[in-house]
Amino acid sequence: MERQSSVRVLITFALEPELVQQIEAVDPRIQVRVLGQGARQLFRGQRRYPSELEAETARRELGEAMAQAEVLFGFWGAALVELYPTPDAVRRQAPRLRWIQLTSAGMDRAARSGLLASDLMVTSASGLHATPIGEYVLCLMLMFCKGAPRFLRAQDRHQWLRFMPQEMYGKTVGVVGLGHIGEEVARLAKAFGCRVLATRRSATFRKTNELVDELLPPSDLPYLLAESDFVVLAVPLTSETRHLISEAELRAMKPTSVLINIARGAVVDEAALVRALKEGWIAGAGLDVFEQEPLPPESELWALENVVLSPHISGGTEIYNQRAVTIFCENLRRYLAGEPLMNQADPERGY
Repeated sequence: MERQSSVRVLITFALEPELVQQIEAVDPRIQVRVLGQGARQLFRGQRRYPSELEAETARRELGEAMAQAEVLFGFWGAALVELYPTPDAVRRQAPRLRWIQLTSAGMDRAARSGLLASDLMVTSASGLHATPIGEYVLCLMLMFCKGAPRFLRAQDRHQWLRFMPQEMYGKTVGVVGLGHIGEEVARLAKAFGCRVLATRRSATFRKTNELVDELLPPSDLPYLLAESDFVVLAVPLTSETRHLISEAELRAMKPTSVLINIARGAVVDEAALVRALKEGWIAGAGLDVFEQEPLPPESELWALENVVLSPHISGGTEIYNQRAVTIFCENLRRYLAGEPLMNQADPERGY
């Protein structure tokens, strides 16, 4: 049965007026309130993330707005986790809330708050990040093949350092987690002439598909690690994947291979990774995520010359908001029509 009354939608980050209008245009019953519009906004050409703006405005504006909201569209970041650490805390402040649409693909923060196991519907923006993260991963692979960490550091030292770069062509890329992002990494890697192996949670035996040379069950992770020149982590953070890559897995990799993590920092045992990089178990690492963020100044990762790191920006794009709103609008249409929502959390999987 379709809903008849008005639906109050709370957006917890600054949003371009034309995108607010796009949301309102889904149905005349929708009433939208946007927080943070007075802050420095994340509009086209700006460089700040919705979560940063959300943190600035949450304590100042969120309480009264939450009391009225039926639908929340935003990032369940540190500010909201602190304000609403449990479903009961959410319910006390937001008794009318029924559905949370995240701007992130990951649901680990919402899972830690118990939201996935509550009576609230939680949906993600899964699929939004495939293009920017796929490009980022290929950027890192090319950087390591062409020796960018070496020549950039040599430039800082005003040192003329010549060496022999490598080709991407013919390399084996192992994708751990063949979801939206993993599929885009596989597609781009194949375009560069790479052999691609991938694990998928639902796979039960080895096979091929249109994107990869070998699709593997999770139990074949040791085979993927031993075969790959680049290992790309693209799995959600769950109890099953926490420290999925630890000492045994790093030692299973080739000494010439590179680990790339665009998943979550806790998928990797960071202490074991530092040892692996310092002692030469693997050749290098490209890291966009870390067990503690921001990465502490005392972390040894900053100074390791075989590491390229970035501050959790691989999913960023100048059209982030536009893509997030497209996903939200389709889910909002489904919500109002009583249809199943896209990207709805499964409490048993944890995402």
